[in-house]
Amino acid sequence: MARVAAIDCGTNSIRLLIADVQAGSFREISRDMEIVRLGEGVDRTGMFDERAVERTLGALDGFIDEMRRRGVERIRFCATSATRDASNRDIFVGPVRERLGIEPEVIPGEEEAALSFLGATKEIEVDQGPFLVVDIGGGSTEFVLGGEKVESSMSVNIGCVRMAERHLHSNPPTRDSLEQAIADIDDAIARAGEQVDFRSAKKLIAVAGTATTVAAASLGLESYDRYAIHLAEIPAPEVHRVALMFQSMDRAAIAALGYMHPGRVDVITAGALILSRIIQATAASSFIASESDILDGIALSLGGVD
Repeated sequence: MARVAAIDCGTNSIRLLIADVQAGSFREISRDMEIVRLGEGVDRTGMFDERAVERTLGALDGFIDEMRRRGVERIRFCATSATRDASNRDIFVGPVRERLGIEPEVIPGEEEAALSFLGATKEIEVDQGPFLVVDIGGGSTEFVLGGEKVESSMSVNIGCVRMAERHLHSNPPTRDSLEQAIADIDDAIARAGEQVDFRSAKKLIAVAGTATTVAAASLGLESYDRYAIHLAEIPAPEVHRVALMFQSMDRAAIAALGYMHPGRVDVITAGALILSRIIQATAASSFIASESDILDGIALSLGGVD
């Protein structure tokens, strides 16, 4: 059994999972997340902001200390949407390489989708599928259909940070900005639906911070509890209710919610809207919220599971 470290560096957060893995076995040691907003401004400029890079590298330095303390043997660092989009990605990728001594991977949307599927379905019996796994990130959303393995997938450039920066500039958002965001989101979902057969899925599984925060809101949690959230099934009407709730709230009211991570306050309205539109487009009656996601998939890949 190998002790591995999986690092998922997205548009909004950078996350670390340390686990002992081998084929057929997975034991979590620790899990950490920092909201760093690496992708701040990337949708508008196509470039990384140096301050965002500095924030992210600072968080990575803390992760490196944890990996040393835990005796990690193998590391995989995967960067996703923001790093794919940034024309000056070398100002980030180079320092990561120097710090870790490995080549950081800027993975394509298709691989991001496959790793999310691997992580999301690891605790669910395959006979409950086929599954549609949806990973709403900061910059992109992945749609993955499969049972024992991935059958089709597509990544589209709608994410909570991207939609907030592009459309939803206030809390509560204006009606015009919501309509523009909905048009943008619906267009991307329709394009994904041309490649991924949404209606053939028996279950919709949603991963990442937007989905788990919507689940926390629906469950009425006073504070964030990943064990209560993991594998909770949230009915479609609840998703729409929560999305509308966030749309009606100002920033202070959202920040005051006990389950709300401070780094999600200004993007959860956009994220919940994306999830609500996905529920509507797929005609799903509910979604399963999974705390296991691309991070778990990266860790499993290091243990020879694919």
